[in-house]
Amino acid sequence: MELNLANSTSPEMLKLHFVHHLNRVYFGKKYLQEHVPNLIGISSLRKLQLAIHETWEDICNQVKRLQEIYVLIDEQPANENCVPIIAVFKDAFEPQDYGADTNLINDVDIILYLQLLEHINLTSYRLLKVLAAALNYKEAEQLLLESFDEAIDNDKLFAMIADEYVRR
Repeated sequence: MELNLANSTSPEMLKLHFVHHLNRVYFGKKYLQEHVPNLIGISSLRKLQLAIHETWEDICNQVKRLQEIYVLIDEQPANENCVPIIAVFKDAFEPQDYGADTNLINDVDIILYLQLLEHINLTSYRLLKVLAAALNYKEAEQLLLESFDEAIDNDKLFAMIADEYVRR
């Protein structure tokens, strides 16, 4: 089977892919914007609570940037059927009964899954940056870079908290 790559990198196809992935990230971020604050109440470590709040603030900024990108490229958000961020969040943070004295397990689970979500974000922003560059969306590329950098910082923050928390 021979692939026809001539149409796959046309500006129209690249934009279609860009918008598709932008939608997935946007609706995932909107979901997180609504649900991440709930994690503060189930975490026991003050540093973790502060990190979750900081992450939530970053999510709010990222949603604003994504909205700016839609304006820049003259598109509207369109909900996608499959949003990996929502699936992971729902699976990870459904109430679980670990028994008595479960603070460590709960907190480590929160850290683990928030880092997993950041890795999904890193991959998504990386792909969107590549597509934005190919489409010559310079301003969008810069906005994506800012969100990418925040995701890296959040990942490092949760790794540091996990290390400190487990070793204490």
